[in-house]
Order: sequence, then structure tokens, then C-alpha cells
Amino acid sequence: MSETLVQERIETNLARLRLSRIGEVLADTVRVCEEQGKSYLGFIDDLFEEEVARREQRRVETTLKISGLPFIKTIDEFDFSFQPALDRRNVMSLFDLTFVQRKENIIFLGPPGVGKTHLAVSLAVKACQSGISMYFTTMEDLIAKLKKDHASGKAGNARSYYKSALVIVDEVGYTPIDRHECNLFYRFIANRYEKASTIITSNKAFSDWSELFTDQVIVTAILDRLLHHSTVINIRGNSYRLKGKLPKEGEKSYEQGQ
Repeated sequence: MSETLVQERIETNLARLRLSRIGEVLADTVRVCEEQGKSYLGFIDDLFEEEVARREQRRVETTLKISGLPFIKTIDEFDFSFQPALDRRNVMSLFDLTFVQRKENIIFLGPPGVGKTHLAVSLAVKACQSGISMYFTTMEDLIAKLKKDHASGKAGNARSYYKSALVIVDEVGYTPIDRHECNLFYRFIANRYEKASTIITSNKAFSDWSELFTDQVIVTAILDRLLHHSTVINIRGNSYRLKGKLPKEGEKSYEQGQ
């Protein structure tokens, strides 16, 4: 059988086996391996490395697409120079994701626009790339889902926001919640306590949470479980949305000059 027919049969079988990436790089890999004098095992290894890399890329892309993330950003895109008070080393240490293995929580606190959600999303993207199950939700959407589960009589433990290894709850504190909702949120936190990791972003200091959650006892119980195994990152700085609009040092704004 000629070499051309052999290659055509290989490509046909690769298509039947859905090994599309190997089919795409087969000819180039043959050429490179011949030039480098690689063994048959080295040749096969190169082909399967290409296939695995492509499938992993597709897995990450698909997972991110259905994750519910409001945007896709990595830590490399975070401008630490705009938040000089933020401990860069402390933040970067989170990206080894050992906190997920230890089932610890991360809480980002700070006023609107300082980058809390960006950091939380970056950790979610890193988790996805590392094969860790994750789920993103806002506090408002989470409460709505918890209320729906409660009304239907379902425990909801099989939901992604319960069983994922990492759950991000964004915008805690933007709107107050009533006693029933407070109880549901407590059950959510208690269910994940020491079983999985949760990332919280909030524009409210912990001392102000009693204004958001109507029951002080439940607030204490929620914070007790959130903070027991946790890292708290408090971001104090200007909003990124004002970047480029704030007067530089030594300059006066229009209002200040009047």
C-alpha cells in the first residue's frame, strides 16, 4: 500500500475516532519527527499531546461560556499600580488555589469599582483552567434560586451552587434581605462550611452586615462560618471606573479651583 493511501486511511480513522487535532497536525508532526530523528514513541507522544491540549482548551472555553461569569478576565489584567495599598503578594498567593484544596473561603471587601469582582472572576478562571468545578452568581440571583428551591420543597443540594468546589457570590450587601432570605443564605453557607470553598465580594464592612441581614443572631452565625477558615482582602482605593478622570497629584479639579 502506498504511503499516500496509508496517510488517507489514518486520517479517515482519526476522523471516525474524533481525534481531529491529531488529523490536523499529523503531516507536520511526521516531518518534524523525521528531521529531529525522534523515536516512534516520541512521535506518538507528540500527537497525543496535541490532541489532549486541544480538548483541554475546548473544555475550558465551554465551561467559561456556561459559567455565568459576567466577563472573562485574568489576574494578568489587574492593574495593581492603581491600587497601591493592595498587597500584591498576598493576592497572588491565592492563585495556587490551595485554599480550594483546604476548603477555605476568600472575602473581598471594598467600595464599588475597586476590582473585587475582577479578582474573584480571575480566581474562577484559574480554577476552571485547573479542572476545578466552579459556579458564579450574584447575591440577588442566589437568593432567588434558594427561594425557588425552598418553595418547591427541594433541598437543592444537587445544584451547582451547592456542589461546586468553588462558588463565587458577588455583590453581597448591595440590597438588604429579609429574615426568610437571611435564613436561606445561612443554610447555604452552613451547607458548604468545611466542605467546599466560597468567594464573597461585598461593599460593606462586616460591622455593617447587621444592617443587611435583619437577624443579628443569624448574621453572627454566617460570619462565624465564613471567617473560620478564610482570607479577607480589604481593598481601599479609587474606583477603576474613575481611572483617567481623577486629577493627578499636584493638579486641581475644576471644583477645587473655584
